[in-house]
Parts: sequence; structure tokens; C-alpha cells
Amino acid sequence: QVQLVESGGGLVQAGGSLTLSCAASGNTFRVNRMGWYRQAPGKQRELVATIRTTGTTNYADSVKGRFTISRDNAKNTVYLQMNNLKPEDTAVYYCNFDNPGLRAIDYWGQGTQVTVPS
Repeated sequence: QVQLVESGGGLVQAGGSLTLSCAASGNTFRVNRMGWYRQAPGKQRELVATIRTTGTTNYADSVKGRFTISRDNAKNTVYLQMNNLKPEDTAVYYCNFDNPGLRAIDYWGQGTQVTVPS
């Protein structure tokens, strides 16, 4: 079993920056993709960014050029650097480790709140 623990959320003014971290414990050898998703009040959870173990990244159009996803394999940790934050970035951010080819390999963190006041 894999457990994910997120940290780094908080309140930041528009234009500011935050870095989210997600540390995994347990057996992650079947995981080949790590990512961040977010859910704003009254909205569905949406993809923010993913990174494959190959290093390939994917970003939502709304965050391209502002957010950067990275990972530290030795620490089993994935990061999300968020710059130039906007009020519309306000949401609960969830970390996800999965393997799209193996349905059973799909782990979620508990979520961390990011608030950008308007």
C-alpha cells in the first residue's frame, strides 16, 4: 500500500508563489505517473499537471507557464511550484500516484488547501 502526504498549501496574495510537496511511503515500484489535481468548490476535480517516471510532463492550459511539476525519485516526492497565482487557482490540491495501465495502482493524498483571495 502507498500513502501520500501533501504539504505546502496556504493563503497567498494574487501574484504570489507557493510550492506543494507530496511524499510517498510504501511500495511505489509500479507507479509510473505522478500528478496534481485540484477541486474548487462546486466544481469537478481537474488535472493540473502530471509527470511520468520518464520525465514527460503534461499541464492544464490554465497553468502552463505559471506552474512547474518536478520529482525527486530518491525521496519519492513530487513537487508543484506555483507562480503568479490567481484567485481562480483557489482549490483543494490533491496529489496522485498511479499507473494508467494498471487500474489497481491509483493512490491519492488527503488534499491541501490553496487560497488566493480576489
